[in-house]
Amino acid sequence: MAFSVPSSLIHAQSAFNLRNSGHATPPPSPPFPPFDRPSNGISPNFCSISGLSTSWKNTNFRLQAMSTTQGNVATLNGISKTKHGPDHLLVLVHGIMASPSDWTYVETELKRRLGSNFLIYASSSNTYTKTFTGIDGAGKRLADEVLQVVQKTESLKRISFLAHSLGGLFARYAIGVLYSSNPLSSSQSGDLSSHKTNAENSVSSSKLGSIAGLEPINFITLATPHLGVRGRKQLPLLLGVPILEKLVPPIAPFFIGRTGRQLFLTDGKPSKPPLLLRMASDCEDGNFVSALATFKCRILYANVSYDHMVGWRTSSIRRERELSKPPRRSLDGYKHVVDVEYCPPVSSEGPQFPPEAAKAKEAAQSSPSTENTAEYHDIIEEEMIRGLQRLGWRKVDVSFHSAFWPFFAHNNIHVKSEWLHNAGAGVIAHVADSLKHQESTSPFIAASL
Repeated sequence: MAFSVPSSLIHAQSAFNLRNSGHATPPPSPPFPPFDRPSNGISPNFCSISGLSTSWKNTNFRLQAMSTTQGNVATLNGISKTKHGPDHLLVLVHGIMASPSDWTYVETELKRRLGSNFLIYASSSNTYTKTFTGIDGAGKRLADEVLQVVQKTESLKRISFLAHSLGGLFARYAIGVLYSSNPLSSSQSGDLSSHKTNAENSVSSSKLGSIAGLEPINFITLATPHLGVRGRKQLPLLLGVPILEKLVPPIAPFFIGRTGRQLFLTDGKPSKPPLLLRMASDCEDGNFVSALATFKCRILYANVSYDHMVGWRTSSIRRERELSKPPRRSLDGYKHVVDVEYCPPVSSEGPQFPPEAAKAKEAAQSSPSTENTAEYHDIIEEEMIRGLQRLGWRKVDVSFHSAFWPFFAHNNIHVKSEWLHNAGAGVIAHVADSLKHQESTSPFIAASL
């Protein structure tokens, strides 16, 4: 079974650290955020991306009120219908068994650094045990919530997402729901630049679509299990012990519901691809890759170690052989951020679900063993990577090896608690500067569709 996948931002700083041999001449640009290291020694491509249609269906979804915050850090009940105000919506999406309060430090810091042009909104539609109801269910609730915010704030023109852990998968599903392929009118798209690129490898973003009727700018995830948590230390808590990695998937649904099945890739009938594989494509559930392709900038922040919940490979969308020993020295001004790499899009036919995958899935569901579960996971992981690598990504590696509490890496990366997880302050500063950089420039991360 084949999935259709339609056809990315990097200003490079003057210093380049190339993983492979090759020469690249960086274009002139502001000195921050820190330089990107092209994964193959080439400079990234650029293409124009804008948003599209402003029409959508009204929803009657009722949402819980969030605790009030100051300035442009918004709550759903606290948003008044206005045509004058911030024009850039930044949606914060928390992870499993969490709440908007996880973003308290981030909200304050981003508001201070980004100013009044941003409406910073911490999602509240999937708090605590609601995160157990499935990635698809949570994604739909998030999409409804975002629509309500957009409908109440007529000044909005652009949209970005910043998500932590499982919230990154919720956000990926939500943008598939919110995606529209209808191009914006010239008056809606404003003075967007129209950089020309190779027509075979990339497409003008003004033709790619919009999210909730707004121009998509940034899609950023922090320690998100994009490839699920099954196999070879994808869930580091299991320590890579084969017997534990065999026993946990069947019992995960008893603790975290449908979400558990989806994260371990055992959801659905054997003949149907698991949700995370479908989300690496455009399919009947949603145009997930088309939606991602509309964003000017896609950034993955990944803990290289000490994260007990999400492994390095799954959070950075890499194969085992693509991992290399990370630098131990932090980038100047961004403590614990150790490397930034630009990965250009890779052209392919997109992910598939071959008969052997269905057979392996059936075996993994009915009579799991170390052998058949490994075979199934290897097939699905490779297909997911092939689907997602059709988009260009900036990958930011984070290492808390020198932090006082390195084993809190999963919560450090988004400073869940300022007094306990403040080692991640440098990461949030990097995120803020990346967002600010997008406001002052118009580069685009390419997509090979």
